[in-house]
Amino acid sequence: MHSDAANFQLNTHLSTLASIHKIYHTLHKLNLTEDIGQESHKSVCCLRAMPPRKKRRPSSGEDMSAKKSRQDSVFRKQESTQIREEELFSSKRCLEWFYEYAGCDDVVGPEGMEKFCEDIGVEPENVVMLVLAWRLDAQSMGYFTLQEWLKGMGSLQCDSTESLRNSLDHLRSVLNDTTSFKLIYRYAFDFAREKDQRSLDLNTAKCMLGLLLGKTWPLFPVFNQFLEQSKYKVINKDQWCNVLEFSRTINLDLSNYDEDGAWPVMLDEFVEWYKERQVS
Repeated sequence: MHSDAANFQLNTHLSTLASIHKIYHTLHKLNLTEDIGQESHKSVCCLRAMPPRKKRRPSSGEDMSAKKSRQDSVFRKQESTQIREEELFSSKRCLEWFYEYAGCDDVVGPEGMEKFCEDIGVEPENVVMLVLAWRLDAQSMGYFTLQEWLKGMGSLQCDSTESLRNSLDHLRSVLNDTTSFKLIYRYAFDFAREKDQRSLDLNTAKCMLGLLLGKTWPLFPVFNQFLEQSKYKVINKDQWCNVLEFSRTINLDLSNYDEDGAWPVMLDEFVEWYKERQVS
């Protein structure tokens, strides 16, 4: 009986193997065995390549390290925020800075201006002070009102002596821009003149011209001499603006000067005076 049972099992297995062989043979004819093999291979590879992840509890050392890392991150964020706040312009700080020079008034006058120039390390007659006044849109020479100060220093993002010192090079560089220089030159006329006068007195005009053109216009010393010996006591705005145009467009030998052009009489007289001096 035992032998018969064993034979039965063997025959069953052989029959099953024969059936599998037939199926495989049929699939082989249909070119399906390679795909099945590849899919089976991929499945096996995926199973091998992606073992189940096991969670593990961090050790006490790792836990302390992670906690310290989070604390450092929070500290860095707080420190960064504090630095940004310090870099931001402060209206309150700017106001306090203003009253250091204004005292109890709402305007920085001559005495306060002198101390202000001393603190920022600039002489009052330095051209950078004119550029600063232009940026503040100051209306009177030697004075900064509270409104001018807050608006102008706000646009410069300066609320302390140190921050303005750091901006002086930028203010000087503005003079190198042709358009900005022309605006500052025109501004200087109204800034320097007495408010009840339409013209600029000659001495003030010579000082302002020297400040603006003295280092860039080679003919300025000669033009200054002409003004000193001339009949002119004041310079009007048309004459003032044309001096800049003359300095930019007329050759040093005056060879391209058109006497029939729309130049002011003052400049016609300067050209004539200069040519007579050259001949003599």
